[in-house]
Amino acid sequence: MAKRTRVTSPKVAEPPPQRWSNCIRVGDMVWVAGMTARTGDKVNGADEYEQSKTIFAKIKDLVEAAGGQMNDVVKVTIFVTNIAHNTGVWKARAEFFTGDFPTSTLVEISALASPDLLVEIEAVAMIGSST
Repeated sequence: MAKRTRVTSPKVAEPPPQRWSNCIRVGDMVWVAGMTARTGDKVNGADEYEQSKTIFAKIKDLVEAAGGQMNDVVKVTIFVTNIAHNTGVWKARAEFFTGDFPTSTLVEISALASPDLLVEIEAVAMIGSST
């Protein structure tokens, strides 16, 4: 049976103990929790594009810490507070993936944890699948 391992990156702040894990690897599968553009008390980016770039960079750091690369990501789920602004999310996504993009779900929600957060993204990766 594959071992479950918590993956961390010095570039991505960890949540307080006993809340959640940002990233878990089991065998070659990696799950990245919903990431936002929040760093400490600050939100990086005033629009969906800038926030998505920050979020995809966090996902990249965690997937790489797990031993993979962004093109190993096979699924993203994206939550936005205004679906009419989805082009900013797609523009940022195109800066982080090449070749066959991951499967994707985009959902509009009424709110995130803070009013200045506009996007949250979670990801699933299969390490080694892009090679």
